Amino acid sequence: MSEPAIRRLNWGCGTEPPKGWINCDIKEGAGIDLSCDIRDGLPLEASSFDYVVSVHALPELPYPDLEPALIELHRVLKPDGVLRLGLPDLEKAMRAYAEGNADYFLIPDDDARSLGGKLIVQMTWYGYSKSMYTFDFAEELLYRSGFRRVVRCEYGETASEHEGIAALDNRERESLFVEAFK
Repeated sequence: MSEPAIRRLNWGCGTEPPKGWINCDIKEGAGIDLSCDIRDGLPLEASSFDYVVSVHALPELPYPDLEPALIELHRVLKPDGVLRLGLPDLEKAMRAYAEGNADYFLIPDDDARSLGGKLIVQMTWYGYSKSMYTFDFAEELLYRSGFRRVVRCEYGETASEHEGIAALDNRERESLFVEAFK
């Protein structure tokens, strides 16, 4: 008898979704399997995914929508399932700001010359990001959303049994990676 296939969801996949995932985004496009707004609920069965990955999508939601979105991601995870989040790391950005390290920021001088301007434009990503993250804030939100364990992870590394869970990691320099266990 063969092992059941791993089911994995890429929530907030963007316009270039990878193959081998169930890709979900608010936008429609090639390779996007589910086009919907998580705030309206995901059209997925409860307890249907081994793991869910979301890289830099959660920040696009305003604060009042964060916990309901995380509760919805928790709902679609199987028992012992794992959610991996890649989030913009406010602590890294603030450290670069405090040290006067303009090279940390990805914002060209034509968009913002001052260090404070670079910090703010990067953390809000030109107005797309509506929420910012530190590890303790992400941890708090995840526990409030029903997860039983939360772990800070390094880029490309996982605390879970799922090797492929870190396959979508990107933006290492500016990101915080967190895994939450159902």
